[in-house]
Amino acid sequence: MNPTALEVDYLIVGAGAMGMAFADTLIAETEATVAIVDRYDQPGGHWTVAYPFVRLHQPSAFYGVNSRELGSGTVDQDGWNAGLNELASASEILAYFDQVMRRTLLPTGRVSYFPKSSYDGPDPQRPDLHRFHSIVSGDTFEVTVKRRTVDATYMNVTVPAMVPPKYEVAPGVRLITPNQLPALQDQPSHYTVVGAGKTGIDACLWLLSRGTDPSAITWITPRDSWMIDRAHTQPGDSYIEKEAVRREAVAGADTVQELFTRLEDRGLLLRLSPDVEPTAYRCATVARAELEQLRRIGDIVRHGRVRRIDENAIELDQATIPARVGTLYIDCTADGLERRPTMRVFDQARITLQAVIPCQQVFSAALIAHVEAGYTDDDTKNALCAPSPHPDSALDWIQFFGDIQERVVRWTADPALLEWLGTCRLLGRRLPELTPEQRAALLPMFEALKLKLEQLQHQANVVPAVN
Repeated sequence: MNPTALEVDYLIVGAGAMGMAFADTLIAETEATVAIVDRYDQPGGHWTVAYPFVRLHQPSAFYGVNSRELGSGTVDQDGWNAGLNELASASEILAYFDQVMRRTLLPTGRVSYFPKSSYDGPDPQRPDLHRFHSIVSGDTFEVTVKRRTVDATYMNVTVPAMVPPKYEVAPGVRLITPNQLPALQDQPSHYTVVGAGKTGIDACLWLLSRGTDPSAITWITPRDSWMIDRAHTQPGDSYIEKEAVRREAVAGADTVQELFTRLEDRGLLLRLSPDVEPTAYRCATVARAELEQLRRIGDIVRHGRVRRIDENAIELDQATIPARVGTLYIDCTADGLERRPTMRVFDQARITLQAVIPCQQVFSAALIAHVEAGYTDDDTKNALCAPSPHPDSALDWIQFFGDIQERVVRWTADPALLEWLGTCRLLGRRLPELTPEQRAALLPMFEALKLKLEQLQHQANVVPAVN
């Protein structure tokens, strides 16, 4: 069978959140034609296989695509998120992306969507010719790409249902992913949650919300994490005030330990246990009521990562502990957003979507599309969209904050970009509109801040005990 021939301006590989946010802005701001190829049966990427009780950790108002609001902008009146902006569930997010595809993108007549399809790559002799095939029918397609191919899969988001655990599990050990929790038919004698990230937090909170006695939960946390207080990530928050507090905390700290103490004292960062110094930071966000629930769990195991689980023992990096008979293990160790090497976003015939603001993937994808639509040369585009690696260790907060300050300096120098940023709901904050004189006055302060961040990073690197 001969392949079906297509010709488009852009081929987007991946219809996850970043691919959809990029497509939405590109279609809104250009007359480009687009083909979207995706391995899943509906838009949404990892959300299509995520555990059913997952919710956003940050407000719905900051997520999705720029042209269509997610949720209704309401404030939760009950539960552990009471008083804070609503958090969309997995089912809400999937319905939302389906509406974006069917009511926003496809009706333009400039978007072709190919679900359950596998991208096969470019032709070795013709870099502008790309191939993909339907996983269901086997039909093949050849796409002539006139402008660029957009890789919306590079960030490699994974959830437990997508990958096996990285540790050995002996026969007879009952281990599930969080996806299987709502389908439980019998009560185990004990629960052990393996993994300290967002998924581990969600699993613990789900168990507690269903009335599980905290003494029936063991939580294996290889590293404690600094967490963001969700109350400081709400729509309408003053960017200027919050950044001023962060800058003051950095400027007044002489050591990394003092920096985190100052950030914690100002309520910007939270920790699980007051007597345990966190060594990780991955942008996990919690409400204080959720944190109080997590602190009800007394059996927290901090001996490194799990190596093997058998019926009698759990072998970890730093210890082997007894296993409780009849335990149900819940694997929450998928890496989520792994810390991948950064690369040039705009590179000849290719765009690689990455986070430009750390932990703000959908905003970053929309910004990349706006810059692609409105600027001419790749050097300028790459300067405006320098990628920032996903933070992992506590020390990465220093780079995280430094990257944000660098973006503020660069973006506020471009009036047209600053105007667009003021209309982008995904940014979740309004950058200050500065006159040239105001910006010139701020530059020495930013330079001093950059120097202090470099000093703290150097100090941390020469004192291994910090992390």
